[in-house]
Amino acid sequence: LAAEGALAESMVKFAAPGGTMDAFFVHPAKGKHPAVIMWPDIASLRDAFKVMARRLASAGYSGIVPNPFYRDAPAPQFADFDAFRKDDGFKKVGPWMAHNTPDAVAETSKAVVAWLDKQPSVDTKRGVGVQGYCMSGSWTVRTAAAVPGRVRAGGSFHGGNGWVTDTPDSPAKLFGQTKASYLICVAQNDDKQKPDVKDAIKAAADAAKRPASVEVYHADHGWTVPDSPVYNEGEANRAWTNLLALYSKAL
Repeated sequence: LAAEGALAESMVKFAAPGGTMDAFFVHPAKGKHPAVIMWPDIASLRDAFKVMARRLASAGYSGIVPNPFYRDAPAPQFADFDAFRKDDGFKKVGPWMAHNTPDAVAETSKAVVAWLDKQPSVDTKRGVGVQGYCMSGSWTVRTAAAVPGRVRAGGSFHGGNGWVTDTPDSPAKLFGQTKASYLICVAQNDDKQKPDVKDAIKAAADAAKRPASVEVYHADHGWTVPDSPVYNEGEANRAWTNLLALYSKAL
């Protein structure tokens, strides 16, 4: 492990369904701390998410950023979001995305939590947090449903409008299978497209008796990620503060 101030970090690998997971793991250099899974957006594990994970670790958490496309290609698949846009990223990632079925995300989540629980820096007496961005926003509840005995908090940031569908495995229908509390931060342009989604998410959480803050932020899809073209520092920091408050209470 390479020391970074009071932090320790490394790229790690471990067995996961369908391949070998590669991930970035960072935590305070001393002690045991609650584990947090940080699922990245569609441009995957890259420097921007390492920066975010270090910030999380500095707040007292053992954070992991898994490569969501580990079945197909090791990270980094793109240097940054600009490279994703210039490299026809959506076309390249399409087949990889197809492998991340709801069942696959659940099974991968189980493998990540199992690995975390073996790490000396993880306090297994405390709950696990999970946060997701854009494509992985709804993975927060999928992870919480996959490992309900461990995941106690979930943060979703500009998760798009895939939260509410007619399928049985719709993310909004999974709240009842979890034991977590939630922070769901909606992008203003996503809300403008489908203003009923936030209400359906809140109603589903309430029906499942899961605590959930569902709020539209004054920023566009992608606003919390530093290398995003629509990064909004003020609203990103507000979302981050709310996330840490959730973790402090729930983990």
